[in-house]
Amino acid sequence: MIIQILLDNPLLLLFSTAGIGYFIGRIKIGGSSLGVAAVLFVGLGFGAIHPDLKLPEIVYLLGLVLFVYTIGLSSGPLFFRSFRGNGLRDNLFTVGIIVAAALILAGLHDVFGLTAAVTAGVFAGSLTNTPALAGVLEYLATNTPPALRDQRVAEPVIAYSLAYPVSVLVMILVIYGMQRWWKINYATEAQASPSTDAGTQHLEHRTIRITQTPALDLPVAALVRTHNWQIVFGRIKRGDQLTLVQEAMHFALGDIVTAIGTPAELQRVGDFLGETSNEQIALDRSEIDYRRILVSNPKVVGLQLKTLNLPQQFGAVITRVRRGDVELLPRGTTTLQPGDRVRVVTRRENLDAVSAFLGDSYRTVSEIDILSFSLGITLGVLLGMLPLPLPGGITIKLGLAGGPLVVALVLGFLGRTGPIVWNMPYSANLVLRQIGLICFLAGVGTRAGYAFLTTLRDGNGWLVIGISAFLAAGTAFSTLWIGYRLLKIPMGTLIGILAGIQTQPATLGFALEQTANELPNIAYATSFPIAVITKIILAQLLVILLA
Repeated sequence: MIIQILLDNPLLLLFSTAGIGYFIGRIKIGGSSLGVAAVLFVGLGFGAIHPDLKLPEIVYLLGLVLFVYTIGLSSGPLFFRSFRGNGLRDNLFTVGIIVAAALILAGLHDVFGLTAAVTAGVFAGSLTNTPALAGVLEYLATNTPPALRDQRVAEPVIAYSLAYPVSVLVMILVIYGMQRWWKINYATEAQASPSTDAGTQHLEHRTIRITQTPALDLPVAALVRTHNWQIVFGRIKRGDQLTLVQEAMHFALGDIVTAIGTPAELQRVGDFLGETSNEQIALDRSEIDYRRILVSNPKVVGLQLKTLNLPQQFGAVITRVRRGDVELLPRGTTTLQPGDRVRVVTRRENLDAVSAFLGDSYRTVSEIDILSFSLGITLGVLLGMLPLPLPGGITIKLGLAGGPLVVALVLGFLGRTGPIVWNMPYSANLVLRQIGLICFLAGVGTRAGYAFLTTLRDGNGWLVIGISAFLAAGTAFSTLWIGYRLLKIPMGTLIGILAGIQTQPATLGFALEQTANELPNIAYATSFPIAVITKIILAQLLVILLA
């Protein structure tokens, strides 16, 4: 009775899977939980009950597109910025790990006598890459005699369905075990991250009295630039006059200034300028006041602070930018995004004008620009459909996982193109990302559940599962060990790279819940595109060479 109801109502199946999965995912064991990844395993359980108890294919495809597109938008600026630092290293590391996994699997192919099609399916499933499986199926469909085509095409699909859930679970367990073994403090890592947009900085306010003569030699802007100070100056009191610090002004002995930054940076600046003052000039709001303003005006979204000319237009300074739960220190190159909350310091009579200029409308940031959202996903889907020829006559496609992600990375980096704003409010991005991930996990789980159970019971399923678990565990352990111990990559970044190597949203979702910051997202966005392309090529090469 219950099974028939679920068979007749796909929406009921979807939300039952999501609800039960979320409930199980919140159960803590040893201080940690599976989180949203539990939706996948609940989906497998439902799918194993009946061969037709599965969600329509469009559910997980839509979820996949929403998830990777929203991640790409939020990570685009940091993805391209990473190549100024460790992006090249991370991508080479990603390719090296995947190639090593393929070579190990090729050796296991000979040891256990697997067919080339099964080996390719294990590779795609162990590293959970649907585009790689699709490439294998397309190759087999066009290069197998008609009499054997159905059997050969089914082999990698079954191997994939067995390897997929086991590999996700193994990767998550390895991350869980290694982070506890090494006693990782993700909050400390994030604060030390050179990418301030990724970490959870603790910003403080400090009042400083100017007593050192070297502080008088250069204008404020030149002092900040020369000493690379990562702070923002606010008010300055000279005698009885209270104003805002201007970039062109020189400090004078006895001036009292306010500064915002991290404790360590404020200490460094304070030691150079003079001494900490107990006089709290920020409490005097009779003339100079501040206000938290919501950025909602499309005309300022996607623009850098230095191009807004707030000091020139309104005599105003932005001292903090709050994006989601993260507080950022503003710089001239900081790009405003819809939904940012900025703290503006200016004369009281200018506050309303600045609010109107920035927008300050919750209704506006609660709405998604359907035109730019639809156009971006359309471009991504089209890019995923585009055949990409490789040497040797091989043609690959980025698919629905790679195409929307690549397009979103570019659009997120651009921010806006003329009047079109590509970025979306932080809250809306998170909601769509979560919905997409749930649909993807529930769809994949229910569709793979029965094949998983049947092959496990009747065929050489245990052999495939064992090989997949070994490959996934070896990939995860070697990635974390080499990356953390030898390359000294922060664990928060490293588990994002591992999720990118696996191209696995569930692993990324688990990583994000463990770190509670954006470091895994940044690393995932950095490694995901090259990982997808590498696995698509290698999966087809395994079929070609091992056959």
